[in-house]
Amino acid sequence: MIKNILILCLAILTVPVAGQVTLSGIVTDAKGEPVPGANVLLLDTYDGTTSGNDGKFSFTTTEQGIQTLLVRFIGFKEFRQAIDLSKPQVGLVIILKEEINQLEAVTITAGAFAASDESRRTIFKALDIATTAGATADIAGALNTLPGTQKVGESGRLFVRGGDGNEARTFIDGMVVLDAYGPAASNTPSRGRFLPFMFKGTSFSTGGYSAEYGQALSSALVLDSKDEEQLTRTDIGVLSVGADVAHTHAWEKASWAGKIGYTNIRPYFNLINQEIDWEKAPVSVEGSSAYRQRVGDTGMFKVYGNFNHTNFSLYHHDIDDADSKTHIDLTNNFRYLNGSYKSALNDTWSVRTGISYTLTENKMKQGVLNLTDKDEGVHAKVVFDGSLSDKVELRTGTEVITRHYRAAVDTSSFTPGFDEVIVSGFAEADIYTSNKFVARAGGRMEYNNLLNRAYVDPRISLAYKTGKSGQVSLAYGKFRQSPNNEWLRWDNELDAEKADHYILNYQLIENNRTFRVETYYKTYNELIKFENGNSAALTNNGSGYARGVELFYRDNKTIRNADYWVSYSFLDTERDYLNTPYAVTPSFASAHNFSVVYKHFFSKLKSQVGATYSYTSGRPYNNPNEGRFNNSRTKSYQDLSVNISYLPKPYLIVYFSCTNLLGRDNIFGYEFSNTLNSEGVYNSRAIRQAAPRFVFLGMFITLSKNKSINQLPSL
Repeated sequence: MIKNILILCLAILTVPVAGQVTLSGIVTDAKGEPVPGANVLLLDTYDGTTSGNDGKFSFTTTEQGIQTLLVRFIGFKEFRQAIDLSKPQVGLVIILKEEINQLEAVTITAGAFAASDESRRTIFKALDIATTAGATADIAGALNTLPGTQKVGESGRLFVRGGDGNEARTFIDGMVVLDAYGPAASNTPSRGRFLPFMFKGTSFSTGGYSAEYGQALSSALVLDSKDEEQLTRTDIGVLSVGADVAHTHAWEKASWAGKIGYTNIRPYFNLINQEIDWEKAPVSVEGSSAYRQRVGDTGMFKVYGNFNHTNFSLYHHDIDDADSKTHIDLTNNFRYLNGSYKSALNDTWSVRTGISYTLTENKMKQGVLNLTDKDEGVHAKVVFDGSLSDKVELRTGTEVITRHYRAAVDTSSFTPGFDEVIVSGFAEADIYTSNKFVARAGGRMEYNNLLNRAYVDPRISLAYKTGKSGQVSLAYGKFRQSPNNEWLRWDNELDAEKADHYILNYQLIENNRTFRVETYYKTYNELIKFENGNSAALTNNGSGYARGVELFYRDNKTIRNADYWVSYSFLDTERDYLNTPYAVTPSFASAHNFSVVYKHFFSKLKSQVGATYSYTSGRPYNNPNEGRFNNSRTKSYQDLSVNISYLPKPYLIVYFSCTNLLGRDNIFGYEFSNTLNSEGVYNSRAIRQAAPRFVFLGMFITLSKNKSINQLPSL
């Protein structure tokens, strides 16, 4: 009896052992490196283990038949494999594939500065555009402190990497703005038409930008407008040069904002000596309105409109005889309307579509002549963004740009102009081989009705993460842009001007510090050229190049309550275009450009103080009294500007700014007479700043239920 009981107990104890199956093997990544700590288990059971430091694992199970082996580890795709447990499974080799995480993956940085509070790799915040000393809340003024740009004080526009001020194109919510700058007198700086606080994000590309953006030879400034506002408020500004008032009304899923401003510089100019002989200094009235509406769970509908009316008049004095002068009067009317809609189509695809309208009209009286020009355009676009797989993202779309331009003078019945239609299609794919490497390949096709010709422009970018915080990027692209209205109106058959961009970039972001170095090479082809120096005979025989090295460093960690950045650009460029007899450095280009921007926050004093120092080496100009073309150089440009914001109350701000605080006499070039004087010399006149400095004082009041809201982010 006892013997039978012992046999029965032994049989019971040996049943589980006989039914156990061993599973063992190793977990590695795609390179064969072991993955320690991976969870290895049978699906829907409690049987499993974790891999050791060598990636190896081993466990037993009593499960039978076909089961699913599951392996998980952070940063890798989940691994599943059916296995037969009727026999031991030893020597298994589990290879995990890296999971592409869009928040951690490498990003394209060659030629691009992101400026968005929502950007996952922000190096230039949207707030910086409005609070940089010397910029006076002008987008171009703030961006001119970044590498790749340079100060051209008599223009005020963006000049990027050897390109002139017409080669940087502005887009709002993906839609082009045909004229992004306000009017200005000759040799005085113009300002951007759009205030920075209406945008939640800014992408400034100095080269190699997305195939989505065309008709921009050197740079694309892409502005992303805000979504719906959350608070109802009224903002009032009392300025030393005018006043403005804005109101925002917020609903549950929508908001409307409107603003109207009046600028009158005439009283101010009466107090400050001006280089320009103003009869009537600039006066302008402008207004803007924005409506935002959420549609469903993912849709956003936006409408934005802007109008501006500006008038000024002055006297232009002859170089040889200062008492001889010509009266010039200019009235400018500008209208811009932009509507856009974006929404998710499903879990992986979304659509963006929009349409914009731009109207710019100038009426000028020059002596006894009456001149007018009118530029009117419409831009329509649709874009699809989506994922073909977890490693491939695709962006594709199509657009149409139509332009109607006419110019006229009252002494002639001839009205030069053109009607241009550009139809474009584009596609580009981001291909992730891992979280460390991404390739963006694509192209852009354009058809121009004036030439009845189509073009295809390839663009490609590569980026590789060298570590947790650093990465290297490469970019190449071919870009084209129709000639300026000034030339295209006389010859409708002129081809587009072209440029090829080659860029190498290294960027390191760590501990609230950013270091960036970039080198580039650009070639220009088919630039507009005067045949034998005759501006009435235009060709596309011009060419040129630009190359350089740029450095950028930003730090808001080392000094408490302080934020600063330093940028430096070296530019070597030559162009054989327009009236140049051979390839020369253009008069707007300087070899060395240096900026330091500093901001300090004094919380106890409720104040913010900022300072910007800018240096630009001398620029070339043509002195007809010398034998070689463009052989003379101006003195260096230097400017120290400051601003102060003080909050006596949470809803009240007192703001002060001063450009060129030290009053340096910056000279941008020289104008020369067309005839020799009695001594056989061409008389000259320096092109200076309109005034030694510009001083601005303003009070900004915000009325809202929340009395701690103010306009500081907008200053």
